[in-house]
Amino acid sequence: MSPVGTGRRKPAAPAEPQPAAVQEPEAEKDAGWVGGWSTGAQANSAALLRWLVWGLIALGPLLGALAYLSVPTTSAAPAPKAAPTAPTASGGQGAAGFAVLFVAAYLSAGDGDEAKLAAYYPPAANLQLEGVSGQHRGEQLTVVRLRQTDTAVWSVTVAARVIGAQPSATPSAQPGVSPSPEADPVRYFQVPVATAPGAGGATAYTALAMPAEVAGPERAKSPELVYGAMRPALPSDPHTQAVTSFLTAYLTRAGAELDRYLAPGTRLAAPSPAPYSGIAVDQLAVEGETGGEPVVSVPGDGTTLRLLVTLRATGQDGVRLPLTYALTLKARAGRWEIASLDGAPAVTSPTPAPSASGSPGPATTPTA
Repeated sequence: MSPVGTGRRKPAAPAEPQPAAVQEPEAEKDAGWVGGWSTGAQANSAALLRWLVWGLIALGPLLGALAYLSVPTTSAAPAPKAAPTAPTASGGQGAAGFAVLFVAAYLSAGDGDEAKLAAYYPPAANLQLEGVSGQHRGEQLTVVRLRQTDTAVWSVTVAARVIGAQPSATPSAQPGVSPSPEADPVRYFQVPVATAPGAGGATAYTALAMPAEVAGPERAKSPELVYGAMRPALPSDPHTQAVTSFLTAYLTRAGAELDRYLAPGTRLAAPSPAPYSGIAVDQLAVEGETGGEPVVSVPGDGTTLRLLVTLRATGQDGVRLPLTYALTLKARAGRWEIASLDGAPAVTSPTPAPSASGSPGPATTPTA
């Protein structure tokens, strides 16, 4: 029997698998573009970048030279020579103390003391000193002049009262009378002291020569003071009353009730313990007095007046000691109060010479 007759259909052969369709990206559909840039544009950009880099490389030296030339040049001038440094308190103080010690050793030195002086001035070890060691000595040594002669050199003048020296005799005008020697004269010695940095940041000192004896300092002429002539301190004078009350509290009561004699706003501390048992004001020199009758009336409130007071203060041993005070008084409520205890007497200011433009001249008539 034929298969057709059966009515069944022969199964078909399985179909060959087909590759899945790949969806092409939209960006790749337009051939020649990647990432939004064409291959031609990429090539142009790369070429431009290469030329730019080569251009910068070629221009580098030129740009560097221009930058160097644009900076202002400074001349290599030699540094100015440093001036000697100003005197310092530490260096001068140390040099002064070193000189005082050197002069003290120098005045008492004698035969065999060369090593003592060599500690200050090394070449002194080669000296041959004479006299007995310790025969002379210096007392009350003090520095009377200190000046800097170079960057690290100080000139120190030391005053000393020399004890044990044979004083020079003063000739006597009367025949047959032995001269009376001057006792313990004060002498002056100039010492050059060099300084240098020492160990641990300290300063080292050495003398550049042996001491040189020099003349004492010249005495200055006393300047003119603002006060009038000294006159007796009258008990009825308001000036005398004010200063006596104040100085009594100041010197004998250790400041007790001191404020009652002071002007408002004035603050003073009295010596403590009280050094004296009593005082007596002897004389006054009042500003503005010309030698006539003293003015004993008290002016209006707020008026100030300067005066100089000499007194004798009696110590605890009964010995009277002369003292002088410069005071400024201020008037208030019909009496004088102490406005200040001045550090020094007040001096008159020199009157300036009138200038040519400021001095009055003869009247002139302007011309046309």
